[in-house]
Amino acid sequence: MKLSPIIEVGELLKIYRNPDVMIFDASNSQNARDNYETEHLEGAFFVDLNTQLANIKSDFSNGGRHPLPKLEDFSKTLSGLGISKEKHIIIYDDRNGSNAAARFWWMLKSVGHVKVLVLNGGLNYAKKNHFPLSSKTGVIQKISEPYRIDQWNLPTIEIYEVEKVSQNPDYLIVDVRDKERYEGKTEPLDLVAGHIPGAINVPFSENLDQNGLFMEPCELRKKYESVFGEIKTENIIVHCGSGVTACHTLLALDYADMEIPKLYVGSWSEWSRNLTPPPQ
Repeated sequence: MKLSPIIEVGELLKIYRNPDVMIFDASNSQNARDNYETEHLEGAFFVDLNTQLANIKSDFSNGGRHPLPKLEDFSKTLSGLGISKEKHIIIYDDRNGSNAAARFWWMLKSVGHVKVLVLNGGLNYAKKNHFPLSSKTGVIQKISEPYRIDQWNLPTIEIYEVEKVSQNPDYLIVDVRDKERYEGKTEPLDLVAGHIPGAINVPFSENLDQNGLFMEPCELRKKYESVFGEIKTENIIVHCGSGVTACHTLLALDYADMEIPKLYVGSWSEWSRNLTPPPQ
């Protein structure tokens, strides 16, 4: 039976003290680390998107704002976080899994980690449901042996490949950013507003219900089967601004028991610096 990638607060309450369970706060909003040190789920450790889950370069035209780290660096990160292949990893953030929880989930799943789940509703929903909170930062028991990684197993795609197929009707490019960013009405992070030619817009926020929880798997499946139509999974490309919130939609698809399509990690932050005319 396939392991669901989502765990409910009630389920986590039953297991979070088990020695094989590790909880990670992957929040990346302003002052995320300070907020973590002030208040986090009991037993949770902090993981930093910018320094541990990405290899950020000075030039965002090369890979975007959050390129994937080198495999050997990610291996060292996992060992440094005390993660072995046997650990049961639970990830949350302060934005319903859209901040970096889904990105960390995708990365772990992509290197073959089996037991990795995202907390439904994230930090705020857990607090509303009386999950124990703490300001104590535990000491991570680092692992001396490197976490063995051979490759990224989940599919990705590079900018030149996206450009090649962007106008091909046999392919589908899904932009998960908010509608106003997709339409070019606003752009708070990148230099140019707009979207990749040929891309459609399915905001990641539509994966959630009014309570900030993932829609039921059957509802997600119905929604995305309608969006994808007859397009083959290997021809579907999902992106966002920098390859982080796109993982929220990939997580939703996995939760719906659908195949995980290609992630364009560079996303709009890379594309807009290479293949879009500069602003006037």
